[in-house]
Amino acid sequence: MVFGVLKDIKVGENRVICTPVEVATIVAAGHKVLVQKGAGEGAGFRDEAYEKAGAQLCDSAKQLWDACDFLAKVKEIEPSEYGYLREGQIVYCCIHPAGHPEEVQALLDSKCIAITAEDSHRYGSPNCEAAGKQGALFGLESMLTINGGKGKFVGGFAGAPGMNVLILGGGIVGQGALSVLYALGANVTVMDINVGTLKMLGDKYQNHINTMFCTKETIASVLPQTDMVLNCVKWPKQRKDFLITKEMLKLMEPGSVLVDISNDDPGAIESSHETHHDNPRYVVNGVVHYCVSNIPGAVAHSTTVALAAETLPMLLNILNNGVTEACVSDGFIRRSLTTYQGYLTHEETSAIQDRPWIRPEDILGIADRKLDFAPPATTTRSDNFLKL
Repeated sequence: MVFGVLKDIKVGENRVICTPVEVATIVAAGHKVLVQKGAGEGAGFRDEAYEKAGAQLCDSAKQLWDACDFLAKVKEIEPSEYGYLREGQIVYCCIHPAGHPEEVQALLDSKCIAITAEDSHRYGSPNCEAAGKQGALFGLESMLTINGGKGKFVGGFAGAPGMNVLILGGGIVGQGALSVLYALGANVTVMDINVGTLKMLGDKYQNHINTMFCTKETIASVLPQTDMVLNCVKWPKQRKDFLITKEMLKLMEPGSVLVDISNDDPGAIESSHETHHDNPRYVVNGVVHYCVSNIPGAVAHSTTVALAAETLPMLLNILNNGVTEACVSDGFIRRSLTTYQGYLTHEETSAIQDRPWIRPEDILGIADRKLDFAPPATTTRSDNFLKL
């Protein structure tokens, strides 16, 4: 196949899907690789390194879209790229399809084969760990007096207590945030709806953290004493309620901080809306909000190295074996198949957007084969099946 590494064009995004190391591996496997000039510069990877790895550099994105069988990037397909999509072409990136109906329509209209990267990671995306850890640091930055926060130091000083931090969600994102804040001396409470997760975290930190079952009421009970909240909950998109409402923010002291790392739309925080690195903060009811949607892009080199290494086996599986066989051998690729030659194949998107869908194993004709197992990517179900 001809594989293309695109330059991401989302505002504030500096990551790239492959470093020269992964390119060299793909070339060694017998594939041709095209790289858009400047694709890796934001993450510290120069064009010359890609050339040395065996890639051919291209001046424009259009050259890649026209020439490649399979293209990959980090973030969503932007509206300016919709016109490049074409039938049968494979595209891999973080589509976030359920929340982007116009993007989904463009994919369907083009009859391309689209795979949404965020659902494809067997062991969780490195971006989740990065978002949690760096999101915690951005929260501390937002707490600074010079940024509108109330000026508390995370671990305190002699005679001055440290910060009380509430982390909503004990998954990969929340655990990343916890590891940073605990190490810096914060007094941390983690809330989750999985008691097993709370027990595991309590044991891991020798019960030096607080754990609570997560409900709107338990959150309200601790907000008056909380200096910073980090939302790490992947909120079901069909829900119309919130874990924290605008009114609940009034329970917190002025200058407190809320970091919405999950940044779903709609999400668990009523007052949250997407921001970018160039203007990341705003204030609602006295609480400083940090709601940048691509936090890992701020540590582009490290996140690129981690993401590229974790993604390489999936890219090679598709390149070497094709989409159908890759979906047989890797259930996480199969559950990530979003559109296939004009058909929607993503269950959550079907439910949220009320679009008919067909299961990947049915459209690919592999339902009767022994398939690698993967759990559903979300709890959202849809029985709005397309009738072929």
